[in-house]
Amino acid sequence: MGDRLKEKVAIVTGAGSVGPGWGNGKAISVLFAREGAKIFALDMKLAAAEETGGIIAKEGGECSVFQADVTKSEQVKAAVDKCVSSYGRVDILVNNVGIVEVGGPLELSEEKWDHVIEVNLKSVFLTCKYAIPFMLEQGGGAIVNISSIAAIRFTGYPSASYNASKGAINQLTQNVAVQYAEKGIRANCVLPGLMNTPMIVEPLKRFYSEGDIEKMIKIRDAQVPMKKMGDAWDTAYAALFLASDEARYITGAHLVVDGGITCKFA
Repeated sequence: MGDRLKEKVAIVTGAGSVGPGWGNGKAISVLFAREGAKIFALDMKLAAAEETGGIIAKEGGECSVFQADVTKSEQVKAAVDKCVSSYGRVDILVNNVGIVEVGGPLELSEEKWDHVIEVNLKSVFLTCKYAIPFMLEQGGGAIVNISSIAAIRFTGYPSASYNASKGAINQLTQNVAVQYAEKGIRANCVLPGLMNTPMIVEPLKRFYSEGDIEKMIKIRDAQVPMKKMGDAWDTAYAALFLASDEARYITGAHLVVDGGITCKFA
């Protein structure tokens, strides 16, 4: 256990994992707890959040779980209010919820486009809307939004709605960063590259390898200059830095965590 976030309260959305193993939100929650934060673990699937909470409790940390759909304003407000009533404050907000739909304008239905934008982008707007007032009252806070290199690069398969949503998150983050800089609120993004997490399996396995997950992982590993995808802990440690006081003079930044892939021309 460390103390980089000692006595801080952190809301983490998407705190459960969508499948076996470690997703970004699960790793972020556990790592933050190990560094002394009290975790408010938010997920649409209560069982997933409870799994994360159980790991934290077993390690001697503190975590409350809350079930909410982060695309619904009243549920997000209720979640933030519950966090503050439980812990008295909210020091850190980590927006980690995200979904992927493969396809461009011709392949995507309007409904799928709207759903991705709502889940990936509107959720960030809503959590900021309800968490920032408490941060203002207490004199500051840190917001870390999990974006993607898909916000700045084509990542090998068509995912127009996902890329658009992540690009918008980058600019939303910078707007928040500048607007509230004088008030002690920092806002930054982590841009993970090709990552080996449970989230990639279902939406991408048919595109890469006709269902052969092992083959998909090998293909994606080979695309990275380091010849290996990152994992949830790489995202988590980047988020930890941005959430901590070590990053006290950093706001509006886009921290790329990608094994060098965005350095490549092709």
